[in-house]
Amino acid sequence: MNLIKPKKLKVGDTIAIIAPCGNVDFDKIILSKKYFENLGYKVKLGKNIANSSRYMAGNDTERVTDLHEAFCDSEVNAIICARGGYGALRLVDKIDYSIIRENPKIFCGYSDVTILNLMFLKRAGLITFSAPMAQSDFSDPVDTWTKTSFFNTLSSGNLNIQSKNGKIYNSGNASGLLLGGNLATVASLCGLDFLPDEKFIFFVEDLNEPVYKIDRYFTQLLNYSSFSNNVSAILIGDFLDLDDKDYFDELLGEISERLNVPVISGYPFSHSKVKATAPVGANAKLENEILLANNFMV
Repeated sequence: MNLIKPKKLKVGDTIAIIAPCGNVDFDKIILSKKYFENLGYKVKLGKNIANSSRYMAGNDTERVTDLHEAFCDSEVNAIICARGGYGALRLVDKIDYSIIRENPKIFCGYSDVTILNLMFLKRAGLITFSAPMAQSDFSDPVDTWTKTSFFNTLSSGNLNIQSKNGKIYNSGNASGLLLGGNLATVASLCGLDFLPDEKFIFFVEDLNEPVYKIDRYFTQLLNYSSFSNNVSAILIGDFLDLDDKDYFDELLGEISERLNVPVISGYPFSHSKVKATAPVGANAKLENEILLANNFMV
């Protein structure tokens, strides 16, 4: 796969904040804008960011316009999504992927933004970032570990993440492109051509999902040949507010037996305040439960 690496982030760069998914709390957007400005960055807001259409930040045209304009703006070095919430899936067939391919830059988000991360990789070849978002993570007191992971990853182009207090369902080392994100969101892409045609390490997290739905999402992916034939390892992040931890544990054991690849929990991929910034699409390797990736930025 021909990967496009974004440029590293440096102080003084311009950050665009856009809302391609759910509608925003504009007061919190202003707080996040001030946060980045106090660190020495310039900030632009999408012109439609304060709009609202049902549960989304404006209609599809308004949201995709802000996305296109942020990539086309030569002054913008990085794009940070405001928040998740449903909406990104509605944009998949409306995005001009040539714009993303011809104007590569840092693009950050998690949750529903997982859709954009995966589609930008598949259709434009751009390495993006599963990363904190403006309203969700940079408007309230910012977690120190999250901040360090965010700025270190985006300024260095290197990644080193270890499992903490996790469980090894199946041990081993692996390599491949790094991809993943929110499980329910990834599963919503089944039926589309969204996975690379090569080996990949899959990282995953979710929240507020009963175990039977988690089982359903994993089963959707496992029945998808592009997933089951190419996944080389599964790294489990936080699954918050589980209704039955024992059943969840059993499910992960079944998946590890079915695939016979490393399956390990305890990684800091999460909807909580403590979350890692990770490059979606980077060449990565799993060695002794440590996730490593290097030189995924220029």
